Amino acid sequence: MGMNETLKAISDPVRRDIMNLLKGGKKSAGEIGEHFQLTGATVSYHLSKLKAADLIAEERYKNFIYYQLNTSVFEEVLSWIYTLGGIRNEND
Repeated sequence: MGMNETLKAISDPVRRDIMNLLKGGKKSAGEIGEHFQLTGATVSYHLSKLKAADLIAEERYKNFIYYQLNTSVFEEVLSWIYTLGGIRNEND
């Protein structure tokens, strides 16, 4: 997934709220949905956009799917932002 898709995915406030929830650890779609006044289908839509941008990962356990943040993508985005300000990552 490219930088454009990643930035587009995090531009939506609901998706940013979902990512904030996942900072606390893995959650199922149902657990995530409890925090919003959205239909299950809408929550699934937002999760699919985050997953397509590789911002979250899913893990299946029995009949449930648990979602968690994929922090490596955030590291790439931050590294790119730092280069805009002239700040170089020590790994560059």
